[in-house]
Order: sequence, then C-alpha cells, then structure tokens
Amino acid sequence: MRRLLFVLLVYSVTLAWSDVKAQEASSAQSTPGAQRDSAPMEQDAVSPEVAKAEAAIVKSDWTTAEPILDSWLASHPADARALFDAGYIADAQARNDDAATLYRKAIAANPKSFEAQISLGLLLARTGKPSEARPVLWTATTLDPGAAEPSSKAKAWRALARIDIAGIDGKPDPAQASIDLLEALKLTPETPEDTLMAANLADANGDAAGAEAAYRRVLKSIPDSIAAVSGLAHLLIAQKKYPEAEEILQPALKKTPDDPAMTAQLAAVYVAEDKADALPMLQQFHEKHPKDVAITRMLAQVEADAGEYADSDQLYVTLLAASPRDSDLLAGHGQNLIRLRRYPEALKAFQTATEIDETNGEAWNGLAFAAFETHQPTITLHALTARSKYLPDSTFIYFLWATAYDTLHDKKQAVAYYHRFLDSATGKFPDQEWQARQRLAILEKTP
Repeated sequence: MRRLLFVLLVYSVTLAWSDVKAQEASSAQSTPGAQRDSAPMEQDAVSPEVAKAEAAIVKSDWTTAEPILDSWLASHPADARALFDAGYIADAQARNDDAATLYRKAIAANPKSFEAQISLGLLLARTGKPSEARPVLWTATTLDPGAAEPSSKAKAWRALARIDIAGIDGKPDPAQASIDLLEALKLTPETPEDTLMAANLADANGDAAGAEAAYRRVLKSIPDSIAAVSGLAHLLIAQKKYPEAEEILQPALKKTPDDPAMTAQLAAVYVAEDKADALPMLQQFHEKHPKDVAITRMLAQVEADAGEYADSDQLYVTLLAASPRDSDLLAGHGQNLIRLRRYPEALKAFQTATEIDETNGEAWNGLAFAAFETHQPTITLHALTARSKYLPDSTFIYFLWATAYDTLHDKKQAVAYYHRFLDSATGKFPDQEWQARQRLAILEKTP
C-alpha cells in the first residue's frame, strides 16, 4: 500500500509540476504592446494624421490617439500602418478580440508586416489559442523585422518554443521546441528563462543529467525561481534522491508556503522517507486551500496510510461528489470502506471503478477482497482473473484464489493455491496459514 501511495503521490506531483511550467510559460508571454517602440513601421510615407496618433501612442496616450485613427480609418480602411496602430491600442487596453481583428486586417492589407504578424501571434498565444498562434508566429519568423530589433524576431521563436513544449491538443513536440529555442539564441543571448526552458526540454527528452544541470544554472542566477526548484525536485524525486530534494524544497517552501506543487513534492519526499511530517503539512495546506483538488487527493491517501480511514474517506466522498466517474477515487474510497469493515459498500465502489476503467488493477484487487469478505467466491475468481492482467500475484492473493476455489469445491485448484500460499507466507499470515494447513489436511485425504 505504501508503494501504491508513493506512486500516486509522484503522479500528483508530476501534474502539479507541469502546471508550474505552464504558468511560468504563460507569464513569460510578451505583454500587450511589447513590440512597439518609437520606431515607425517600414512604409514609404505616413500621413500627418497617423504620425500624430503614433506620437500619442509612444506616450501611451490612448485617449488622444484612438479617435484620430478611427477618423482616418473611416476613409482609409486599407491603411496597414493605421490598422496596426489601432490594434496596438486595443491590445494595450486588453480588448483582445478587437486587437486580433485589427491585426488581421493589417496583415490582409500588408502580408509582409512583421509587427502585425508577431503582435497577433503573441496575442493569440497569450490568450490561450496556441493552434491559431503557431502559424502566425511561424510566418513572423520568415519576415524582415525592418526597423525592429533582432530581439523582436527572437520573441517569436521563444513563443513558438513555449507552444511546442506545451503541445497543441495534448501533443508536445520537444524536438521542435529545441529547434525554436536554438533559433532564438542565434539572435539574442541566453536568458535564465531560456535555461529553464532548456531544462524542461532536456527532461522531456529523457536527459535527466542535462535537465538537472540546467535547473541548477537557473537557481544560481535566480535562487527563488519556483519553477526551477520544482523542476529540480521532480528530477531528484524520480531518482529517489530524497534528502537532496528535501534540502531544496524546505527553504523554498518557507518563502512560498502556499505553493501547491512544492507542498505536494515535499509531502512525497516525507512519505518516501517514512517521516510523519507529510500528514500535518498536508492538513495545514488543506485547511487554507480546501478546494485544491490535487492536495486533497494526496491528503486522502496519506490519511489512509496513517490509519485515519474515516477522515480519509470523508475527503474521498467530497472528491467523488465532483468526479463520480474517477476510477482511482472510487478505488481509494473502496479501500477505506474495507478497512472500516463496510464490505458491501466497498464491493459496490470497486465494481463501479472496474466498470469505468477495466485496466485499474488496484480496483480489481479491492473487488476480489470485498467479494471474499462478502462470501461471493465467483466474483472473487472473476476479479482475481482480471487483476492478474495488470498486477502480479502476491502471497495473500494466493490465499484468496485458494479459498475461492475451495468454496466452489474445485479441489485441484484449491490444493495448488494453498500450497503456493504456504510456500510464500513463511509465517507472515499465521491465522491464514493455520487455516490453509487445516484445509489441506482435509482436502488431500479426500479421495
């Protein structure tokens, strides 16, 4: 059970760590108007009206600039420069739909406008539309930035790298993300954010040593980087370097005690080290953040492991109210019900869990035990047969096989499994071993 608990904890940690990476990537997106400085867009001529509006834009004086552009565009609707300027103003004021529409009009009027392409791409990426942003940003990398600095094109490559490492439709492309990042580094020096991205890419490509080195480089320049601490801790936990993970997580959590990812990771470390600290830490965090689902799941597991079955089950019941079709939650709920000796209810929970996910070996395991306790040998054998597809037989599982066959009067199979049980038990299950010997004495004498 402790092994199962730790696997589930690391699973939760991995999800939390992924969330941290996504949040850091999102926050790294350029803010509205980041492309614009006092340099004008490349164009043969600019009208006095647009020039006046741009002078106001440089001062962030939207109130002056916007009506001038609106008036000009009413009679010059295909002026790419004015359309971009209007889009820039809308972008700066977080009027995202208006900005996107105006940027698209500017691109239609002048497909070679680097500023309009990259501004639209960054806006789409920033507002959670990666599938739309990617082709626009890619086009931006093929255009001449003109008066813009090389760093502007590097922004497009970095935005592409973030999109590719996160993936579109749940399909990350770390190889392409690496190419994107290298293209950015050809244009501008490496930043700590680049190093963090390189660490994420190395981790995604299975290069643990490269990822660890990159995370440590980030922490040298930004010691308080939550993403770097969490990423490095993830690697250390995966390598079972628990003391090292604890060493970096403890001081980081003192500075940011409400961080769910690092809380989950430190709890996983404590569980792996058999320390009692995990339970109070998770309880305290849960009291402050009762709606944090990942931490609630972890707390339910840790409380069950600590023998607090009723408290644990209250959490499972709450979680199931929101996710009634979650097979893992149903299995955890069922395990608590078994420990609380509520076997018929446990049976129903495990049956539902296996109906939802027939590959859930732990749910089949629980169903076999619940059926054994409710004296239903046919269900026990069915559950054990399904379980064997996903989990190896253990000592007590041999006993369940034996008693189920014995109850159904299958003497040959019962004798075989009683012997397997006794051969592997070696005193660990004295009551069941006594029972097995008694049954064998009878069965092997019976003709």
